[in-house]
Amino acid sequence: QVQLVESGGGLVQAGGSLRLSCAASGYIFSSYAMGWFRQAPGLAREFVAAISWSGKNTYYADFVKGRFTISRDNAKNTVYLQMNSLKPEDTAVYFCAADSTPNSNIIPYHWATSENGVDYWGKGTLVTVSS
Repeated sequence: QVQLVESGGGLVQAGGSLRLSCAASGYIFSSYAMGWFRQAPGLAREFVAAISWSGKNTYYADFVKGRFTISRDNAKNTVYLQMNSLKPEDTAVYFCAADSTPNSNIIPYHWATSENGVDYWGKGTLVTVSS
């Protein structure tokens, strides 16, 4: 019922910035948390950031704190990931994710340790950071 489409990936030099977008389409019948995972070549997919439906609560992986900012605009059904001070090790396919929640302030903290339970996935957008 919900489709997620990422955009904004591309090639950027180390120290540069990119803003990823994830547009949700379809019918949404309950509140949902959204966030981002990433998968580098040869590595497992890992959690990056999450935001509650209300936008009041956010949660970040340690390796992006202070560099990445997640936000959402529910009127546009879009979640953003502003990525600053990019490093070559940030190179990965970035996936948008969504998870239905009972209320607007819930964040699926378990995403930090497992991707199990994610309801919807985007197809990913490639971010390449050159040194």
